[in-house]
Amino acid sequence: MSVSTGTVPVATITLSAIEQSKRLAAYTAVDKHILPEHKVIGIGSGSTVPYVVERIVAQGRELNKDRVFIPTGFQSKELIVMSSLNLGDVDQFPTIDVTIDGADEVDLDLNCIKGGGACHLREKVLAEAAKTFIVVADYRKNAEYLGTNFTPGVPVEVVPFAYAQVLRKLHSVLGSPNATLRMAKAKAGPVVTDNSNFVIDAPFPREMMMDPSTILAKIKMLTGVVEVGLFCNMAQAAYFGNEDGSVTVKRKVESKVVEESILPS
Repeated sequence: MSVSTGTVPVATITLSAIEQSKRLAAYTAVDKHILPEHKVIGIGSGSTVPYVVERIVAQGRELNKDRVFIPTGFQSKELIVMSSLNLGDVDQFPTIDVTIDGADEVDLDLNCIKGGGACHLREKVLAEAAKTFIVVADYRKNAEYLGTNFTPGVPVEVVPFAYAQVLRKLHSVLGSPNATLRMAKAKAGPVVTDNSNFVIDAPFPREMMMDPSTILAKIKMLTGVVEVGLFCNMAQAAYFGNEDGSVTVKRKVESKVVEESILPS
């Protein structure tokens, strides 16, 4: 069964090299981490996630009939429903076996920037609820430090009433003078999240991004901030599809992150 990315099922599309790398990462991660014993599964957001759902569907109706799938937002909810999978909610299932999600960038320590799609609050809830949190992406998202390739900045979800005050603090106190309110592309005004909040994109200099946990803690302390798109010390593994058909895997082994390459078969 194919999974729709919009109007055309992915199975009928001639995929670009980037899309092939996303599919490769998603398929490999699902094969390694969505196992028969897993019954509650979190489905994240982003351009790699349709391939995650496609691979889960390919595991078969018998395996999926007793599973429940928890979405992080509208996109993943639609994918679950259109794929005839069982839709659940984190209120009903506060403990999730595995959550698989995309990322805007991942560093050497498996810290992630997420929130380019403005879903990072719900994504973080599902990541924290999961016994295992896995990231899938293409090779462009694999970086030494956060902010290397993803340059808009750290996504910060804020309540609308407080956005101007939070912007001021980011500019004058926390070291992000170019932080801006994210504006919508096809409507007048700012982007509004699924939670009816605004999003600020806050770029920080390289030396600060080398310590994302400190930035995360400082932004979270600002009154009016709902959530920050820095996922620190949360992912157990990240899968990156490469142009040559291989997959780079970063995974935690005890307290260290090791990297390996899975070659094309």
